Order: sequence, then C-alpha cells, then structure tokens
Amino acid sequence: MIDRMMKTALAALFLATASLVSAGEPLSEAQVDTLRKALEKPNMGLKVISAQTTGVPNLVEVQLSEGPMIYSTLEGDYFIVGDLYEVGPESYVNLAEQRRDALRMETLAELNRDDMIIFAPEKETRSYITVFFDDTCYYCQKLHGEVAELNANGVEVRYLAYPRAGLSSDAYKNLASAWCADDPNETLVKLINKESVPVNVCEGNPVAAQFQLGQELGVRGTPAIVTESGKMIPGYQSASELMATLGLD
Repeated sequence: MIDRMMKTALAALFLATASLVSAGEPLSEAQVDTLRKALEKPNMGLKVISAQTTGVPNLVEVQLSEGPMIYSTLEGDYFIVGDLYEVGPESYVNLAEQRRDALRMETLAELNRDDMIIFAPEKETRSYITVFFDDTCYYCQKLHGEVAELNANGVEVRYLAYPRAGLSSDAYKNLASAWCADDPNETLVKLINKESVPVNVCEGNPVAAQFQLGQELGVRGTPAIVTESGKMIPGYQSASELMATLGLD
C-alpha cells in the first residue's frame, strides 16, 4: 500500500515539474564548478566530467569520469544513483537509458572500422549492429549463425572483442589471434566452429581496448548487441527479431 502511494506521489511530482525546466541543457561553468567542489572528495575518487539539466527543477544529470551517471541537486549536497523516468501519457520513459543510447552511438561512431571484424552485405547496407563478442559464448555462436540472413536483408554486423573471462584468459588469446590474423573473418569463423587456430597475439591488437570499452558502455555479458541508434540489446536475438528491432521487418 505504501509503495503504491509513493509511486503515485512520484508520478504526480514528475508530471507537475517535468515541463518547468528544459531538459538536456548544459550547465554553466560556474554551476559545474559548484558541483565539482561539492562532489569531488579527495578520498572518494569522483571526478565530474559534465552536467546538464534533466527537466526536473534543481535536479541535474552528472557524468563522472569513472563511474555511473548520477543525478544531483544543483548545489551537489544530495545525489541519487539510478535511472530517471519521465511519466508519459501511457507509459514511463527511461531518460537515463536514452542518454546512454546517445553516448553509445557517439562512442561507437568514433571507432576505426579497421579495428572491427565486419560481415557486410553484398548489396545495399540498410542498417548495422555492433556486437561485443566472445567466440566461446554459445549465444554468440548462435547469433553468428544468423549473420548470413542479416546480411541478406541489408544488415551489417560489426564485431568487437569481449573476452568474458578477462584479459589473461584463453578467450583473450583466441580473440586476439582472430584480430591479428591475415584474414580475421575467416579466422573468427574457424574459432566459432571450434577449429584449431594458431595462437597469434600481436602487439597493438585492439582486444583489450574493446573489452574496456564494453565495460564502460555497460556490457555485462555476451553477446551484447548495440543498434545503429545506440540501443543495447543484452543477449541473443534471432535475425527476424533483430529485423523487427531495427524497424526493417
């Protein structure tokens, strides 16, 4: 009963206040400095990178350098860790996830295609997905079985390495060997098919950086599929499900 009353009160609060402040406007340098002075405690290791309005009075979105996005009062005397929802006419909108979508889209757009293993359509590319991938993962293998159908429907599949067991694991060596190979696509397919591949961990390979990037973007398992718009799908989807997700069905 109490939980229901609290949810009702929160919904009324957001409906009453969401229109009073424009969302997504960067704070001034003076306001960000105020947040830094309040939040950056020497023994806590927090560092404020940026801050912007949320649409709720006196509640701002703060991005930390190494940590989650938080919501803070303008003065920085209180903050919340968690997602902020906007109450719409028929549903709730996860504003925090929308921001993460935008961040993922911007971050992945800056990557060098040469550092990915890409399976591209022979004809027109209508859309693409970026997949954090581990060849030892059953559902990654299952997803790769859908790549031919995705390609046939104009979807490009871009693989980034994500060795779930960490950078000292055999999975790391396998993935690095694929990325370092003369023919990365063929080598990765061999690994997926459990064929023998010579270990070839070349200097400067991108696997460690891609693993770290995945962690920063919220990857917690594989496959982790990111759409062209930055939406993350945590787990396997069939080709037909992905086509629907991408709006191409």
